[in-house]
Formats: sequence, C-alpha cells, structure tokens
Amino acid sequence: MEYPARVMTIAGSAAGGSAGIQADLKTFQELDVYGMSVVTAIVGRHPETEKNVHPQTIEAIEAQFDTAMRQVGTDALKTGMLFSKEVIDVVAGLIEQSDIKSVVIDPVMVGKLDSKLLKDDAIEALRKRLIPLATIITPNIPEARFLLDEREITDVEALKQAAIDLYELGSEYVLVKGGRLDGPAVDVLYDGKTLTLFEAPRIDTVNTSGAGCSYSAAITAYLAKGVTVETAVEHAKKFVTTAINHGFTYTEMVGPTYHAAQRKYGDAFDIKVEKVE
Repeated sequence: MEYPARVMTIAGSAAGGSAGIQADLKTFQELDVYGMSVVTAIVGRHPETEKNVHPQTIEAIEAQFDTAMRQVGTDALKTGMLFSKEVIDVVAGLIEQSDIKSVVIDPVMVGKLDSKLLKDDAIEALRKRLIPLATIITPNIPEARFLLDEREITDVEALKQAAIDLYELGSEYVLVKGGRLDGPAVDVLYDGKTLTLFEAPRIDTVNTSGAGCSYSAAITAYLAKGVTVETAVEHAKKFVTTAINHGFTYTEMVGPTYHAAQRKYGDAFDIKVEKVE
C-alpha cells in the first residue's frame, strides 16, 4: 500500500471553520495528503469579554509538534497565524532542528479589514528568523507592504518589484498574491532569476474567508507530493479559485470558500502562466 504524503500546519484554530487550521486540514484532505496540526491559538470572540485570540502555551505548541513528528513525521510544513515574537522564535527553532524538505510560510499579519495582527517585534522576528527558512513565502498585498516598510503596491508592475525585493529576505521563492488589485487575479512568483505570473478570472463574491490559508495549504500539499514549486502554485491556484467560485455563507457574515468544490464540480478554471525573464 502506498501511503499519502505527510503535511503539517502550524497555525491558529478558527472556530467558524473557514480559515486557519480548519481550512488547512480540509484542503489537505481534498488533495489526498495526511494532515496534522499544531494549534498556536484559538480564535473565537467571547460574547462578553470580546477577547478574540486565546493563545496556547509554548509548552503546548512544542508538545504538539514533537508528538506529530514522533508518531508520523512530515514531508512538508506550513505556518499560518503565529501572532507573537515568542511563538515565531519557537517555531523557527523547531523547523531548524527538523529535516523537513518543504516549508511554506504564509506570513499572516493582516486581518480581512487590513487590521494588523502582529506587533512590530514579531514582524521583525518573522523577517529575520522564519522567512530565511522558507521554501516559499505567500504574502498578500497588505502583508507584502508591511514586510517592505509600508510600500504602496497598486498594480502588477509594483507586484513584480515587491516579489523581487522580498526575495532578499532569504526564502527560496516568493509568491506575492495580487487578489486585492483591480482586474484579473494575478499572483507573481519569483525564484531569484525569473518572474512567473499566474492569472485567473476574478470571482465576484465576498465569501472568501480562508482563501489565503487554503491557497498556501494547497501549495504545501502539492510540494509534499514532490512536484516543483511552480507546478504546486499553479495547481493550488486552480484549487482555490474553484473554491472561491463556489463560496457561500450561512448567515449575513462573510462566508467560507468551499473546499470540496474542485472534487464536486470539477476544475473549470484555466490558469494563465507567463514567464518574465
């Protein structure tokens, strides 16, 4: 029997099921890899205190990672919401001590309404400790702006330059996601030599909760299966575009991308790939 590839997510638990650990594990299952999780914090707003992020202890984070690695091991790992300098430093140390082949860093530092989720010292730890360990980082535009000292990114040309400049932080690949620009949804991948643009139709929906988490989780899944980074990004973009196209909501609040969409409805989207030397 051939066992599925092994993948791990180190991120926050989203009680509503649309993002974070929940989105990652749903993506892993849809793409037929064996998913494991290390919960860094529980995200859910208390009705009286309004507290929204409930951090786990460093001991709990270390215990989860050690248990998963001893019981299973992993071929690829992704990080999501780490929320503090202390957690970033610990996670960087865990990755450094492992022999994990592929590391996807989704630098979660900006909420849906562009709210800053990381303090300045945590952003600096992300830059200096974690990003240099990455096979690929996957910032959206607000996150790229924070990493580039508030630089404006308003078009695809600026997106390309952002990818080039973020490469200097030390990851092997940079994927800057242009979902917040006007026009088609264009993402830019840079490997130090070549810019590769991935273009998909823009889906007219507000129900995109968890799209970024799911995108990076899909990249992680495909890397665990042994494909190239470029192929992983292309397949992952197809997966998440289909999921966004079939997004829905149960309430008046922003709803989730639909992780089962590709399996249920087929892959209806062609991703245009263009290389720029």
